[in-house]
Amino acid sequence: MENTAYIALSRQGVLRRELDTIAHNMANMNTTGFKSERMMFVEHLTKSKSGDFIADQRLAFVRDVASYSDFADGPIEQTGNPLDVAINGDGYFTVQAADGTTQYTRNGSFRMDNGGQLVNQSGLPVLTDAGTPIFFAPEDASITIAGDGTVSSENGQIGKLSVVTFDDPYGLKREASGLYSTDQLPIPKLDAQVSQGGLEGSNVSGILEMTRMIKVSRSYSSAQKLIDKEDERIRQAIRQLASATPT
Repeated sequence: MENTAYIALSRQGVLRRELDTIAHNMANMNTTGFKSERMMFVEHLTKSKSGDFIADQRLAFVRDVASYSDFADGPIEQTGNPLDVAINGDGYFTVQAADGTTQYTRNGSFRMDNGGQLVNQSGLPVLTDAGTPIFFAPEDASITIAGDGTVSSENGQIGKLSVVTFDDPYGLKREASGLYSTDQLPIPKLDAQVSQGGLEGSNVSGILEMTRMIKVSRSYSSAQKLIDKEDERIRQAIRQLASATPT
């Protein structure tokens, strides 16, 4: 196989992975707090091993090096549920994972478990800025969450939701159920603003992702046509050489 086909195949490989990324984004259009993913590409230059050129010939391949999250805010959708909370701007809620480690999320769809503890939809405890869980008493009937994250009831303040940021948000690792983990030290967001009774929707734009999918699909088909033409060219060259060879 010649260099033309190799270069086209490198292009097809990254386009296939980009299609997978787009499909993943579209599948999470309705996932609370979901952040869309993007891919990063680089031009990979290599020297041709062909001896047909006096000077070195550089071949340009394409290679995907990483994926990253688009941390733009999603729209806040009102639910009327007093335990639903959305963060306005930067920041992450803090929850305690099953193994005791701390994880972070933009999904503020919280609930009260059978023990009166505030947990996320996976049953993980939601933590305060003091690093402790939030418990409600049986007589706490009217629950309010102020703009700064302070949780109260008619019986007084219960705690303040922990909202943190990070020096490098792109260093966050995606986990299951909309959670993130990281080795970075969290930075308390002292000016955090939250909205009670609403949830942050996904920041995926269906129209944009569909447009990208069509564009990538067409590029993939173009690369395939180039490979097919190159394959046919090689076949014809082999047939011509075979017919010209004396018997």
